[in-house]
Amino acid sequence: MKSIAILCLLGLATVASAQSNSPLRLTKTFPLKSVSGRFDHFAYDESGSRLFIAATGNHSVEVLNTSTGVVTESLTGLGKPHGLAWIADEGKLFVADGSLAALKVYSGSPLKVVATLPLSDDADDMVYDPSTKLLYVGHGGGSAAIPGRIAVVNTVDNSLVANLPTTSHPEALDIDPAGKRIFANIADSAEVVVIDATTHTITKTWKIARAKDNVPVAFDPDSHALILGCRTPAKALSLDADTGKEVSDLPSATGADDLFYESATHRAYLISGSGNVDVYQVAADKTLKALGTTKTGAGAKTGLLVSSLHTLFVAVPAAGNEPAEIRQYTTAQ
Repeated sequence: MKSIAILCLLGLATVASAQSNSPLRLTKTFPLKSVSGRFDHFAYDESGSRLFIAATGNHSVEVLNTSTGVVTESLTGLGKPHGLAWIADEGKLFVADGSLAALKVYSGSPLKVVATLPLSDDADDMVYDPSTKLLYVGHGGGSAAIPGRIAVVNTVDNSLVANLPTTSHPEALDIDPAGKRIFANIADSAEVVVIDATTHTITKTWKIARAKDNVPVAFDPDSHALILGCRTPAKALSLDADTGKEVSDLPSATGADDLFYESATHRAYLISGSGNVDVYQVAADKTLKALGTTKTGAGAKTGLLVSSLHTLFVAVPAAGNEPAEIRQYTTAQ
């Protein structure tokens, strides 16, 4: 019995050591007692300290005040909210709804729907270009009858500017503001497409060789690396963002779903549905170095990095008697 107790203590010490060595540190937890089901993407309003949370399984967008910990609004009547974008200059929240096949635009206080743009099934992730006030939204691609598209939306007048064809569903997007390029992961075909943000045309398509199911993507403006979270096999993969050449890859947790790069630390944070956040250092030569893993919770696959706050938010679904919650981690070194 004594030896078993010692082994248990050693095991606990190992877990504690792994957590203490992690680059992330948990600072706050916000329970969401009335929310059930899985989560998808987030957006953040810095001036109002509002975290917008796509509670996909709850068919709602929850608005959490991160200063008080209070949910101030719950936007209901949605199907499957996926991608979110808060456009501060316009005072608008854009919500891509996968089952309603629409992009809904909210404004005012409280938030109300002011416009609805028809898209197609599986309207999903999006990225905003502040220099042009255009929003890029991935949608469609579930079948030959519903081809993949990337919608280009004018956020000032809520109009559709263009609808770019892709080989299948665009899983995730990121932007190179200086280079005026948008990157989109096309996971089903293991491709990355590059969009010219001036002409709204797809200029390049890069086929991925080292892995498949490249779901999340993050652009590193410092080294000009493009980092992909891949599911088959589970790994983080860095590309030269100018040529598409694959440079470096390292193992990751399974179920990669969200990915962020932080310039202040030169780190990438890969969130996986298996309940982990893998942290990687990105070197000037675009190579990756594993820095550690933070355990979150089963199904905690999405979040948001708010670089100005040195904060990574992660959504953990309800499990058993434990309510859903938002965990706030500091990325400060």
